[in-house]
Amino acid sequence: MRFRLVAAALFLAGCATSPTSPQPLARPTQAVQAAFALNGRIAVKHDGERTSSTLRWTHHSTEDEILLFAPLGQTVARIRRDAGGVVLDTAERHYSARDTEELTQRALGWHLPLEGLQYWVLALPAPGSEPSIERGASGQVSTIRQDGWEIRYTRYAAQQPDSLPLRMNLQRDGMELQLLIDEWEIP
Repeated sequence: MRFRLVAAALFLAGCATSPTSPQPLARPTQAVQAAFALNGRIAVKHDGERTSSTLRWTHHSTEDEILLFAPLGQTVARIRRDAGGVVLDTAERHYSARDTEELTQRALGWHLPLEGLQYWVLALPAPGSEPSIERGASGQVSTIRQDGWEIRYTRYAAQQPDSLPLRMNLQRDGMELQLLIDEWEIP
């Protein structure tokens, strides 16, 4: 009898406490200096060609590192940006340039707008040019148009206005980039 009472008490105690789920991350308050890392996937449509890759992007205020991976996990390209410029390394070649768009166009055949993307990935406009911003009913950014790019946000981590995006589409001049973020790391 005593065993049944103890078992029932433990069962009820277990029911009284529910497991806590991790809280969705919010955007950093100072995006200009915000460091972040993300894991996800990128798909590119350009000039009738389609390519996709998984990626790991580590961003700091003065430098970026983006690793692009093949389906089985091999590193296809490593892009590094710092005050000295941008380099892209593949298994066969080493490229360097002053900006990421020029470099990725030359090496990969499509341009990655890293200067703006470091803000757009946080659903924020980039400084330096006037954006057009549309918001949805929950207050979240649904579209940013800036520097010739149209960035549409189709999924967020939560319903709060300051929640981080998980899916976005970028379009410009017949090129489309789709970025799906599987994991955010905000220090």
